[in-house]
Amino acid sequence: MKKKFQFILNKPQLSENIGMSIRSIGCFGFKKIDLVNPRNTWPNEKGLSASKHFSSIAKSIKIFPTIPEAIKKSDLVIATTIRQRDIKIPQIRIKDLKKINAKNISIIFGQENNGLSNNEISYSNYILTIPTVNHSSLNLSHSISVIAYELSQLDSLDLSFKKSNYLKSDQIENFVNFLMKTLDRRKFTTVASKKLNLEISIRNFLKTTKIDEKSLKTAYGILKIMTK
Repeated sequence: MKKKFQFILNKPQLSENIGMSIRSIGCFGFKKIDLVNPRNTWPNEKGLSASKHFSSIAKSIKIFPTIPEAIKKSDLVIATTIRQRDIKIPQIRIKDLKKINAKNISIIFGQENNGLSNNEISYSNYILTIPTVNHSSLNLSHSISVIAYELSQLDSLDLSFKKSNYLKSDQIENFVNFLMKTLDRRKFTTVASKKLNLEISIRNFLKTTKIDEKSLKTAYGILKIMTK
């Protein structure tokens, strides 16, 4: 079961935090952690030193330029955040994962000072929040420790489903990119903020509705004909 989870650190700033996050997942039996656009080159001495006895995990880390690249093989994406966001993505508790029909699950953690932006959160199917007093935020590695521990308690659950009910992340991004490029050609709007909000809305719709792969392909085909 633990092989199904991918921990993703988005734009981590401190190598020591990366190392301690590796140590956190390793202590609970997880092995997959990847980075999106880290500030410092990885691997490095500070990070490897902080990872302690889990250098094998540290050296197997993959570096991605963007979140869509990192979650390309994911069936389900969960964004962690402490802030209330003006974005319509449902929240989930870790224990509710037993009800989720997904084979490969990615959990995204934001950078230490700013967390995840609305646009970055829009790549997720669910939001996960660790309840703290007065909405105080935990250190990055501490947050990962809490979530890794809770996930380790699901070890007895059968999450080995043959087929996911969710669209693949790359299917969604291909469709979103197609729509945005089509709208650009039609000069729908030149205002950057409106374009970003529209992109987020389209992605949210695809992530939070129960549209399946067949329906998406049908919509894709119709739109391609209409926009020729």
